[in-house]
Amino acid sequence: MQSEGGDLNKETQHWPTRSWTSAAFSRQAGTEAIPGEVMKLAHREKLELCFSLESIADALPNVDRLKCLGTAKKIVPLLRDIHGFEERVIFPAYEAHLTPAEAKLASTSRLRIEHLEDQCFAGEVAETLLAIGHGDPIESAEAVGFMLRGFFEGLRRHIAFEREHVLPRIVISDEGPDA
Repeated sequence: MQSEGGDLNKETQHWPTRSWTSAAFSRQAGTEAIPGEVMKLAHREKLELCFSLESIADALPNVDRLKCLGTAKKIVPLLRDIHGFEERVIFPAYEAHLTPAEAKLASTSRLRIEHLEDQCFAGEVAETLLAIGHGDPIESAEAVGFMLRGFFEGLRRHIAFEREHVLPRIVISDEGPDA
């Protein structure tokens, strides 16, 4: 299976792990990474995670246990690293381009709170997927499906907001003052 972010590993049923804190994502071709482009890559990674969770939810109760394990292993570190990048790099760049009236809206404060909520929820989802992956019976496929859908739909809404409001300002920042 081919995705926007790379090839799905057929044996582990998850995408290659990328480190959002590594030099590979802080530099592109020997130059400083462009925050807007890195954010787009982060969105693709999170959407791949959503796709994986949705396919697990759709298959309940007959899920691929290896896919559950691979997804469980990826979810917490992926969100922690991407959220850390957004809070250190993206949000300050976004805030620098807000008008005084826009700054009063406190959008980044809300996004930071959503990050915390998503990371807590991710831990619960990972625990559930690990249990399923290790062969624990699924007591209520409906409850697990509801949990997974609640989590990935929240991520998708967060991404949509960032694409509509944050990313356009970051792209302006990427282009520099002469754009």
